[in-house]
Amino acid sequence: MACRDKRAIEEALNDKGFRPHDNDHKRFIYWTFEGRKTPVHTKTSYSHRDIGGELLSKMARQCKLSTKDFLDLIDCPLTREVYEKKLLEVGVI
Repeated sequence: MACRDKRAIEEALNDKGFRPHDNDHKRFIYWTFEGRKTPVHTKTSYSHRDIGGELLSKMARQCKLSTKDFLDLIDCPLTREVYEKKLLEVGVI
């Protein structure tokens, strides 16, 4: 599995509806289109510039996605609309 640049991941999360937590700028919480805070969250590394396979897999689980779908979320083939629909289908939001 390829690594991803931490800044690129953080930018993609922001683009897909995740916002930094008030007290921890490396923790991101998903907000719905309607502006509701959800229990879906993830955290990026403080120390690494590139995020590798193990942490990417952990972030995927936190976001309620497979690793492949998480990479698609970050790399943009998976839109925010489709992501939110997946969260609704599994009853997370």
